[in-house]
Amino acid sequence: MTDPSLVTQIRTPPGTIDLGLGDPPFDLLPLDLLRRAAADAFAHRDPHFLQYGLEQGSLPFRAHLADFLARGYGFPISAESLFVTPGASGGLDLLCTLFTRPGQTVLVEEPSYFLALRIFADHGLQVVSIETDADGLLIEALEAQLKRVHPALVYTIPSFQNPSGRTLPAVRRERLVELAHDHDFLLVADEVYHFLGTTRQPPASFSAYAQEANVVALNSFSKILAPGLRLGWLQANPGLIQQLAGCGLLDSGGGLSPFTSAVVGEVIASGGLEAHINKLQAIYRERLRFMDATLRRALPGAEYALPEGGYFFWARLPGVDTSALRERARARRVDLRPGKLFSSRGGLGEYMRLSFAFYEEEQVEEGLQRLAQCL
Repeated sequence: MTDPSLVTQIRTPPGTIDLGLGDPPFDLLPLDLLRRAAADAFAHRDPHFLQYGLEQGSLPFRAHLADFLARGYGFPISAESLFVTPGASGGLDLLCTLFTRPGQTVLVEEPSYFLALRIFADHGLQVVSIETDADGLLIEALEAQLKRVHPALVYTIPSFQNPSGRTLPAVRRERLVELAHDHDFLLVADEVYHFLGTTRQPPASFSAYAQEANVVALNSFSKILAPGLRLGWLQANPGLIQQLAGCGLLDSGGGLSPFTSAVVGEVIASGGLEAHINKLQAIYRERLRFMDATLRRALPGAEYALPEGGYFFWARLPGVDTSALRERARARRVDLRPGKLFSSRGGLGEYMRLSFAFYEEEQVEEGLQRLAQCL
């Protein structure tokens, strides 16, 4: 297994156990699966995937992806409703570029994915956060905010949310779609953890509502295959797809990631993606249980709801400033992500995000023991 401290993207000092990481573990990156898929793609002796490619994305790849999604979602998916992106972050950035203007408002959950907040800041958007409860975004709080502001975009992570692990119930999803229509804002559902349920499966993907004029379902292969692929997709109605495919970036550069799409298309066609996801679910299920048991022993004062999928525990330490705790923790060669990172209003100071996915049991136990010593 590659030492994460030797890889610059991880930025983990040698000997440090970073329990806050949101990355898939190195030992579960499917090197052999992707090597075989690349060989299969080249074996066709068809150079089309080395060209610029269709602006909407490779049609053979979208056909394979549509078949995979239809099996996973349980309802038909059209390849024409799919648009290839350079990961979920790249898709979100492109949506902001085309459908927002500096100074407009974007509504997010409290807490929300902190790096999405960075993307909104890059576009000069005013972020307003909406309260959540144990089931995610509070519709009543959103409705109250909609009486005061007209957002260009509402961003939600509906399944096994980052960082809270919460999953939005079907009735709230349906109401969100209604509000997007009634108040004319773009609803962006970031569903990168949708296929990573460990003890339950989430309600229907927002892909079920993608024919609505204001709904976009955003997803990625980063968590279910490998983030280095920089490959994802979004699903939306034909008018929005046409606007995306006709933008200047694609008019100049052609479709996004045609070579990677060809390789991943072979992975999907072989059945390798579904087999890999099944493997991830089984391993993450055990790692989740182990972190839960170890957290109860090492940090008995921590308050949290047991996640049912995704990557993260969202734990509250009453009376503890987790930003200050992080500084002490780093001195003991352990790390976490403090709650303030995930707040657009500087709150959540007693919370922290811990990942159960990245490390094996021995490192998790050692990391939590070091964290306990800091308290």
